[in-house]
Amino acid sequence: MDFAFVQVPAKATVQVVRDCAAKGIKLAVLFTAGFGESENEWGKELEEELVNVARQSGVRLLGPNCMGVYCPAVRLTFGPDFPVESGPVGAFCQSGGNAHQLVYSGGHRGMRFSQVISYGNAIDINEAELMEYFAQDQETRVIIAYIEGVKEGRRFYQALKAAAQAKPVIVFKGGQTIAGAAAALSHTGSLVGSNELWGGLIKQAGAIQAYNIDECVDIALALLFMRPPGGRRVAVFGNGGGATVQSADDCYRAGLVLPAIPADIRDELKEFIPVAGNIFRNPLDIGGIFDKPNEISSTVRSVGKWTGVDSLIFNAGIGLAGDYMVEFNLLKPNVEAFISTTKEVDKSAAVVVHAVYSDQGYRGFSQLRQTCADAGMPFYPSVQHAANAIDKVIRYYQGRGSPL
Repeated sequence: MDFAFVQVPAKATVQVVRDCAAKGIKLAVLFTAGFGESENEWGKELEEELVNVARQSGVRLLGPNCMGVYCPAVRLTFGPDFPVESGPVGAFCQSGGNAHQLVYSGGHRGMRFSQVISYGNAIDINEAELMEYFAQDQETRVIIAYIEGVKEGRRFYQALKAAAQAKPVIVFKGGQTIAGAAAALSHTGSLVGSNELWGGLIKQAGAIQAYNIDECVDIALALLFMRPPGGRRVAVFGNGGGATVQSADDCYRAGLVLPAIPADIRDELKEFIPVAGNIFRNPLDIGGIFDKPNEISSTVRSVGKWTGVDSLIFNAGIGLAGDYMVEFNLLKPNVEAFISTTKEVDKSAAVVVHAVYSDQGYRGFSQLRQTCADAGMPFYPSVQHAANAIDKVIRYYQGRGSPL
């Protein structure tokens, strides 16, 4: 036997680890909490005793205070409804809750995982060793890490730098504020460094910094499903004048460029898009054809073939279109038309579905999210999310010296 999952009272864990050693078990995952993260000396002393017993006996420890390992290939999971298919994302999270959220959020948007490891207090196996492991893992193309504190600073930095040279690494550092640092100490017993220090370390190593789990998923989706952008020039297609203006602001704040559509392409679009009530610059308000997938394909084809744009974003706001668009299945054909045409013009692309205010809208949101997941298309809840992910992916490629 190679593996034991330990869920006993904290005071019993030392004897259980001894028993594991007697059985030849190589790894014990300690779900049990009540160690160094507790506000008492007893928990810290017990943790030290546990480490000593493990080192003397040769048993490796994951945790304590963790959920363990999710590995779809061998049907090992800590979530009964996690996807059963394997994928290219490897992750390790000091928080079991964040590990759950990562799998759920990414899974519903088409992301699949090689392994996700919840490692808690990290009294033995820590973030440096996990980073080294995922850097060498052939099944992992993108690494995501949620970290509250580091046990071996120099080793971790070297591991992070080596991993980032091999594949994209997304790091979400918890405890970036005074309040967050205090919470991290109580959560996993982690002492955290300053936000400025961590930002500089991540940038120097060539990794990508994220600030929450959803952003980790946003960036990973762009890395996995989006053709590497050739530059910062973006065209946005949407419905509604106000939403069009807002999407322009969101892209601008993310450092993306919205070049004006040339006159000849605008004239081409006006042949089948009503001039009144629509915007033909960039972003494009194409509400006049928002129930006509063939015309949407023609619009995307006309703009997508233009060499002056690098990426395309389709802003299918359900709340702006109205519940009837969901009820009569009018939005899904539009999204499908966008997806198929972007593949035809060979441009990086993303779909945005936001402004959900009703039960019908939520059903439509879920339907379109699944449509994108099935097609391998990055799916975002706002233009802001999409633009931020595109910006960080571009910065990543630029940092590696990749041509844009």
